[in-house]
Amino acid sequence: MLRICYLLAILVYGKTFMSNCIAHEVLKNGKTVLYQTAPVLLESVINYKMSKQKDTLDNIYNSVLNVDLLIIDDLGTESVNSMTISELFTIINTRILNLNQKVTKTIISTNLNIKDIFNHYEERIGSRIAGYYDIYYFFGNDLRFRRSI
Repeated sequence: MLRICYLLAILVYGKTFMSNCIAHEVLKNGKTVLYQTAPVLLESVINYKMSKQKDTLDNIYNSVLNVDLLIIDDLGTESVNSMTISELFTIINTRILNLNQKVTKTIISTNLNIKDIFNHYEERIGSRIAGYYDIYYFFGNDLRFRRSI
């Protein structure tokens, strides 16, 4: 059985592929998975928060907070402003502390190292990632470059 823990895949290649493999195994075990890039995920959450017609978007927001495994791909590629930082903090904090009353897991992939995360966001996000996530570094050549050669 695949043990899924908090995972922060940092630096270089294979992060998305590895995340997809983990998602596949989790789905095979009957769990729910939401996989999205950081820009699209945060934009969707902000749109939900700003919408006057929340009924249609409730499912999206509730899924982000309650899905068994949330995969946030390419953290650091979204526009960073007070809204995105606030929503990222809410998502990470809710899922870490089980404020949703459910055990949930999160994978975050990024090309930022931990120092960059502290600089790019704020200390309360950086400290949660550093304190609650297992950090794995991926090294090697980008598979996309190999395919084009």
